[in-house]
Amino acid sequence: MNGTEAAAAAAATAAHRAGVTVSELHGLDEMRDACRVLDRVWRPDPGNPLITPELLRVFAHSGSYVVGVHRDGRMAGVCLGFLATAGLHSHIAGVDDTVRGRNVGYAVKLHQRAWALARGITAVTWTFDPLISRNAYFNLAKLGAAASEYLADFYGAMQDEVNAGTETDRLMVHWDLAGEHAVTAAAGTPRTVTVESAGAHAVVGLDAEPDGRPAVGRRDGDTVLVRIPAEIETLRRTDPPLAHAWRYALREVLGGLMAEGHTVTGFTRDGWYVIDRLQERQA
Repeated sequence: MNGTEAAAAAAATAAHRAGVTVSELHGLDEMRDACRVLDRVWRPDPGNPLITPELLRVFAHSGSYVVGVHRDGRMAGVCLGFLATAGLHSHIAGVDDTVRGRNVGYAVKLHQRAWALARGITAVTWTFDPLISRNAYFNLAKLGAAASEYLADFYGAMQDEVNAGTETDRLMVHWDLAGEHAVTAAAGTPRTVTVESAGAHAVVGLDAEPDGRPAVGRRDGDTVLVRIPAEIETLRRTDPPLAHAWRYALREVLGGLMAEGHTVTGFTRDGWYVIDRLQERQA
């Protein structure tokens, strides 16, 4: 079995285990369903939709990646990726409450990987909010993608209910589809790092005070550990000033280290980015 066949088999297995089907969308009615799914997930201002059915259809017709996730005959998830300089840029993906907690996101990304490899595309990029712990673990550990750039307030002010009231910092990731980490992740083995494995020369660049406020620390060790809150989305509702404080602290520490050329080597299960300064100095 070659790499493309193995990717397709892994994607089929993931979809079966999640109890969904993932397939390309083509017709305008399907695009309307897809936009309704996105509206359920992000809850945008009715006058400012995330995307229109007509634009989705143009993306699909021109060869980009437009897929729907179906369970029991109902569309419950959508993913859009368009062709870009790096290969494929995955712009938006979401599933509604009916399929959350079933590893559907993993099934979609493995389908995207297989789709890309079948077309000779070997890299996928996308962005995510670096303050959302579950997404950091999913992207950097479960998928084996690599953080490539910290983007401060990338989208500016957004009016959907998920992003309203917060600056839209994003972490760009690069997924080498045929690389070792992606291959092992597709086989079910995450890219695992731990605080304990960081070594004796690790320092804490960002941690939490006893009252939950961010505490900026040192950034001069071979390895720098950067903590984020477990539930930033809850903080945004219950204590917006504290959520903003974490945004600015993470931008200063993680964004600053990445701007200096240091390497994010992973994200731990318990909420720490691991940044390797030694690797950059030896390069």
